[in-house]
Amino acid sequence: MTAQLIDGNVLSKQLRADVAARAAALLARGITPGLAVVLVGENAASQVYVRNKVKACQDNGLHSVLEQYPATLTEAELLARVDALNRDPAIHGILVQLPLPAHIDAQKVIEAISPEKDVDGFHVASAGALMVGQPGFWPCTPYGCMKMLESIGYDLKGKHAVVIGRSNIVGKPMALMLLQKNATVTICHSGTKDLKAMTLQADVIVAAVGKRNVLTADMVKPGAVVIDVGMNRNDEGKLCGDVDFDGVNAVAGYITPVPGGVGPMTITMLLVNTLEAAERLFPI
Repeated sequence: MTAQLIDGNVLSKQLRADVAARAAALLARGITPGLAVVLVGENAASQVYVRNKVKACQDNGLHSVLEQYPATLTEAELLARVDALNRDPAIHGILVQLPLPAHIDAQKVIEAISPEKDVDGFHVASAGALMVGQPGFWPCTPYGCMKMLESIGYDLKGKHAVVIGRSNIVGKPMALMLLQKNATVTICHSGTKDLKAMTLQADVIVAAVGKRNVLTADMVKPGAVVIDVGMNRNDEGKLCGDVDFDGVNAVAGYITPVPGGVGPMTITMLLVNTLEAAERLFPI
């Protein structure tokens, strides 16, 4: 058996077309959804991510502002910029690219962003809204994973989902989103004694720890859905995920590739969140 591929590039294009159509409808009313992206320092990976985010906005009818600052920017200066963006009526979403330089408290910066503009979904108010099932902004990566499951018509009710990883950015919100869809959820992490025993019970596995080959074929129940959130490099320097793709592909029912899986969905859901931030301000 070979797993069916959940193609993030294809799904992303479909969702971005919807974003572009909705952005055009707002533009017809004189409203251009706006995203501000703030980058501090010279982190090479962050620079690539930021460029991709800005280009995605421009390609789909959203206004994007990129603010780049040296790593010497003080925490107070960054907080002042966030405050100014909070008050800017042309900006509907604010994203401060992580990681930040060590002298800046990232959580303090995240909490300074207005919850109404927290399109990354990292503010404690967004986390609380997700926790209690109230409207808010979902973190983009797990939100993209949910869209991938939705795209294959997968009914999570009564299914056992195992999330490998407990980060605030992916693991914890992923578990809550799966729980909202009536899955039975197990969160595994570095303290889990027998990971294989857990994953072999799973109908859905989300691997999100940033470690190569954390999930291998012998750990997957035949026909399971495997979502690979990891982004690593193999011995040849090529991008790979947390899942041993070749092995698991022969066992799973569905699988996401790396690259071309969750990655493009993350940026797409950022566009969706920014658009929704503008739509909430200007409902029809």
